[in-house]
Amino acid sequence: MNELAGGVIAIGIPQLLLSTGFVVVVGIISLRLALGLEKDLAIATVRTYLQLIALGLVLRWVFGIDSWILVIAILLFMMGAAAQSIIKRAPDAPRGILGSSMITMLLTGFTVTFAVTGLVVQVEPWYEARYVIPIAGMVLGNSMNGIALSLERTFADLDARADEVLALVALGATPWEAAAPSVRVAIRAGLIPTINAMAAAGIVFIPGMMTGQVLAGADPLAASFYQIVIMLMVSAATAIGAVLAVMLSYRRRFSAEGVYLERGYRDE
Repeated sequence: MNELAGGVIAIGIPQLLLSTGFVVVVGIISLRLALGLEKDLAIATVRTYLQLIALGLVLRWVFGIDSWILVIAILLFMMGAAAQSIIKRAPDAPRGILGSSMITMLLTGFTVTFAVTGLVVQVEPWYEARYVIPIAGMVLGNSMNGIALSLERTFADLDARADEVLALVALGATPWEAAAPSVRVAIRAGLIPTINAMAAAGIVFIPGMMTGQVLAGADPLAASFYQIVIMLMVSAATAIGAVLAVMLSYRRRFSAEGVYLERGYRDE
């Protein structure tokens, strides 16, 4: 057994290389079935190695520096990257929503993260990097998926309802009245994965936060309390983020006069 590091059994380079064998198996399956995923899988594996090792080195450095400015700067960088990722995952969304995506991530990220660290966990000082950065990462990573799904579904559903939306606008409906059914469907779609994960936690799977704490030697019951907080936090962040993102963006599918812009009549 490897030497314990901070309560966790240490994993060295040989163990990392051995774990890469799992990806090799997936690559072989892709080759045998002609899935064409070998290149993407190889790139994703290399990026996983590089990005997570770099993250570990950066966090090791950050945890040793007592600076709220550095913590806020890292959070802003994370939120900007999340906003860019949202746009890439919502191909049906109109151009020019980077600003609204950034506003969404800023409001969601800061509000939920510091509500948890300040009111629930009661971290001292309020900018303690060991708590703030990992919790912000969970907020952004999980809410980002729900937000992107909500945005994608909003504009896809509007296009699917194009004739109905055009008719409603022609009869005098406002953009909100015409888009509201699509907005509701989209927000619901964005929240369902989170709700399903909450319902299955502890029965179908052990969530990552709890798993990490148990592996580190924490009391399983105490770890379960932390995991409950995290899952409730993620559900709130996803709901707030999805509503903000959709409400700030749906109007871009309409002209300044309130006319729905069909394909061929909009800048794409």
